Amino acid sequence: MADDGEPPTPEDFFDGSPDGLAVFRAVERAVGDLGPADVSVMRSQIRFRRRTGFAYVWRPGRYVRSAVPAVLSIALPHEIVSPRVKEVVHPSARTWMHHVELRDPAEVDDEVRRWLAEAYDDAG
Repeated sequence: MADDGEPPTPEDFFDGSPDGLAVFRAVERAVGDLGPADVSVMRSQIRFRRRTGFAYVWRPGRYVRSAVPAVLSIALPHEIVSPRVKEVVHPSARTWMHHVELRDPAEVDDEVRRWLAEAYDDAG
């Protein structure tokens, strides 16, 4: 991460993981197609936010042994049932967090874009 007083960048966050950075950029483009959103590079994740956070990209290899370059976590007001969703957690009464492992930017496809659009609208 940046240690020169500057805020960290996605390149800092994905340092050593060009595949993870490419996946992040695909998510960033998909969100950008929806409209404006704040992007914050944090210690453990990169957050996309409107009124509330709705999508998060993180590196699983920082926490567990994993060859997956990036995980996209999408906050929705209901549960999605899909074989693409690795795990779903229900951290609050109106939020289901869906974790989707992404290995390639092409996996940010129409289905993932629909989930992001719903999360974006809900975070409005």
